[in-house]
Amino acid sequence: MAESSGKVCLITGATSGIGAAAALAAARSGGTVVIVGRKERKCIQQVSKIRRTVPGAHADYLVADLSSRQQVRDLASQFIARYPRLDILINNAGAYFGKRELSVDGLEMNFALNHMAYFLLTNLLLGRLNEAPSGRIVVVSSGAHANGKIDYEDLQTERDYSLGKAYARSKLANVLFTYALARRLENTHVTVNALHPGLVATNLGSNNSWLRTKLRNLLKRQMLTPEAGAKTIVFLALSEEVKNVSGKYYYECKAIPSSKDSYNEADQERLWQMSERLAGLVH
Repeated sequence: MAESSGKVCLITGATSGIGAAAALAAARSGGTVVIVGRKERKCIQQVSKIRRTVPGAHADYLVADLSSRQQVRDLASQFIARYPRLDILINNAGAYFGKRELSVDGLEMNFALNHMAYFLLTNLLLGRLNEAPSGRIVVVSSGAHANGKIDYEDLQTERDYSLGKAYARSKLANVLFTYALARRLENTHVTVNALHPGLVATNLGSNNSWLRTKLRNLLKRQMLTPEAGAKTIVFLALSEEVKNVSGKYYYECKAIPSSKDSYNEADQERLWQMSERLAGLVH
């Protein structure tokens, strides 16, 4: 793991689970870690934990509900106003929803939080990343992306909604986004890679029915710890080994093939253009 003194790392979804574990690891490497969460109380608790665990750590927080387009914009503006540089952006915040719910912008929530938040925040912060000597973007996807299909005529899953379908679709969108962005970042000092963290014992899905949550809790004994699940995130964010690697999909700190559908460049570009419009980046 490279020493990151002087660098600034922004990580979303960092008040618990693999995000919190990755933030702690980044703090240990030096530099400044800025965590993002929905609730200020949890952000304060996590920053305090980082400072207790890593004496002298530079840790800060910003509060945002990333399912809201306006709050993503506000987050980016606050970060840019507060920090003159950004070296590492870790897009990690995510959830899944047992019943179909809509964001404040009228988007299906898996799509809004798991894909659109990544897409918009990254685009808003690309200027800062391009100014860094060596910028890195880490996109936390999932092995579930292999079961995903993008229906461009029903992007918001209005027909035949199911948790599995909507979640897998959003995770496939992560990988399509990563590959499309990597092409746009060729000949720059910024890299982007996606990853599958493994089956991790976290609070993901705790917003769903008591039965699903109970079953998940029973399975936790067979799952990875958050620290183990964060290893590939930390590897992509900090390892010298991948300093110049971009446009790859990783699992257990190794580049592996993603699903066949994820390599379809026409789909990558179609999703990018639709996401631009939904994010309000083009009209």
